Amino acid sequence: MTPKERLRKRLIAAREFTERLLQDFHTPQEWTQQVCHQTNHALWITGHLALMDNFFLSQIAPDQAEPREEYQTLFGVGSHPVADPDQYPAADEVLAYLRERRAALLAAFDAIDEEGMSAAAPAGSPDFLNDVGAVFETAVWHEGMHTGQLSVVRRSLGHEPIQAPQPQT
Repeated sequence: MTPKERLRKRLIAAREFTERLLQDFHTPQEWTQQVCHQTNHALWITGHLALMDNFFLSQIAPDQAEPREEYQTLFGVGSHPVADPDQYPAADEVLAYLRERRAALLAAFDAIDEEGMSAAAPAGSPDFLNDVGAVFETAVWHEGMHTGQLSVVRRSLGHEPIQAPQPQT
C-alpha cells in the first residue's frame, strides 16, 4: 500500500466513524445538546467539519471551494456554539454540505498523484500545511479531535459506546 492509499483509507475511515456517531442525533435539541456551557455540539461539529473540508479544498483546488458566509459565522474558527436550535440551519442541510464537501475533497485527492502530495502548499497557507499531503493529514487528525467531542455528546444522551469501523482492505 502506498502512503497515498493509506492516507485515503484514513480520510474515509475518519468520516465513516463520524457519520456513524451522527446517526444517533435525531431531534433539534439532540443536535444542539451541549455537555457544558459553550462546548461544541453535534450540529456545530458537523458544520465545522464541512467548513474545514472546504478550507482544505481552497488550499489544493481553490476553484472547487464553495464558501458559505452564514456557515463561517455559525461554525467557523472562533464561533461560539449555542444550545438554541433556532440559531442554526436544519441538520439535514448541514449534513448535505458536510457530505458534498467531503466528496469534493476526495475527488481532489484522487486527482493528485503520489509525487503531487509532496508539492509545496500554496503561498499564504498556514505553517502547519507545508505541503499538499499535510492538508489531507490535517483533515484526518482534525476530524479525530472533533469526533472525540462528538462521542462525548452522544454518550451524554445515553447511547452506548460503539466500535470504530475497521479499515477496508
